[in-house]
Amino acid sequence: MELTLNILGAIATIVLAFIVGMSYGGIVRKITARIHNRMGPPWYQNFIDAFKLIGKTTAINHGIMQHFGPAFVMVSSIVSLMFIPILNNGGWFTNLNFDGDLIFLIYIMVFGPLGMALGAGQTGNPNSAIGVTRGLSQMVGFEIPWVMALVALMIQFDTTSVTGLMEAQHETGRWMMFTSPFAFIAAVLAMLGMFRYSPFDIVGAPTELASGPVSENGGKYLFTMMSSGSIFAFVKLTLYVDLFMGGADNLIILVLKTFALYMVPVLYGIVSPRYRTEQSIKFFWGWPTFFGFIAILYAVFV
Repeated sequence: MELTLNILGAIATIVLAFIVGMSYGGIVRKITARIHNRMGPPWYQNFIDAFKLIGKTTAINHGIMQHFGPAFVMVSSIVSLMFIPILNNGGWFTNLNFDGDLIFLIYIMVFGPLGMALGAGQTGNPNSAIGVTRGLSQMVGFEIPWVMALVALMIQFDTTSVTGLMEAQHETGRWMMFTSPFAFIAAVLAMLGMFRYSPFDIVGAPTELASGPVSENGGKYLFTMMSSGSIFAFVKLTLYVDLFMGGADNLIILVLKTFALYMVPVLYGIVSPRYRTEQSIKFFWGWPTFFGFIAILYAVFV
């Protein structure tokens, strides 16, 4: 009975992540359009596009790694989701948390982009190769302040568990965005690169690279990438809420917190022109890394 409930809970978690991630993407398209004085598509347009893609066939085949690339991204998204607490009280969304899961998440969240790089490289399309090169370069940029922020939390609260950090917030009655402000600032600045909205949309760059790594991927391949991107967005937002905003007691609070956090990179991107690759890396190795360094010093000496 317990195994059945765990399986159903895992399925419910994946469905929840897919629905929330796709809905957020559709709402963002609508918000962006209104700011640009356009009507924009309906918020559910992403669902229509996704299910239209799954019904299409793809005639282009460049080798086995082209199949594995989207699969790696989806596996990385789902596995990351399975190790992140969704709600404070567990319920159907207990998942697979364990002591040290934060270190595991640092590694597994990088697995998808690396797999996508292998898949895109298999196509031989220069747009894919350039997009992958830009993406991996930018990832090196924002991963440094992101990891420094997490290390600061581990040092300050003497735990490498996501649930342990959530319990620490419940015991003190204060969110870590207030008890560890420098780590929060570094993490939020790193988040701008994670979501790849302007000015950090150098990977897809539609006007330059024909969508970059997803070039020559359509039909079920593109559906897999689109779905995994939506799930991964939910994963990152939920992790931020768990670490810095005390988690959520129910789904309504979770949606409100994640959506408010999601608006940070979205609204920043709407009013920002795109950076070049070197400008993006320079940005993350500037103030975000500085705040990450200060966060570690704060955790050690305060």
